[in-house]
Amino acid sequence: MEKSNSITAEEYLEMRQSVGWKIFPLEQASEGLKNTSYICCIRKDNTPIAMGRVIWDHGYVVYIADVIVRPEYQGQGLGREVMNSIMKEIRSYLKPGYRIMISLMAAKGKEEFYKKFDFIGRPNEWTGDGMFQWIEG
Repeated sequence: MEKSNSITAEEYLEMRQSVGWKIFPLEQASEGLKNTSYICCIRKDNTPIAMGRVIWDHGYVVYIADVIVRPEYQGQGLGREVMNSIMKEIRSYLKPGYRIMISLMAAKGKEEFYKKFDFIGRPNEWTGDGMFQWIEG
C-alpha cells in the first residue's frame, strides 16, 4: 500500500459510490478537489482504498470531509491512518498563539471512531445540534 496526496475526480466519485454516498457531476467533484487544502489517499495496486480531505479557510476554521474506506477494507486501521495523517497536517497549520476549530460530520454509526481523535459530539452543554442542508440545481 502507498499513500499519496492526490485523487482524480473519477476516483473520488467512485470512492463515494462505494460507501453509498451521493454522487456529483464530474465538473463539480473536480472543483471541490481543486479547492481542497489537503488530501490523504491510500492506494493498493494503484487503486484508492481509503481517503480523506481537509478544507481550510487559512484562518481558524478547518473542516474534515469525505473520510472514506472502501467497505472491503474497513476494520483494518486504514481510517485511523487517514485521520492520523489529516490531524498531523492540521497541526502543521498552527503558529504560536493560534487556535483552530476542526469540524466534521460523522456518517451515522461512525461517531465513536471520531471520539478516538478527541472530537466531541453535538449537542452538548456548550453547543446546539450540528446542522446541514442539501440544495440542488
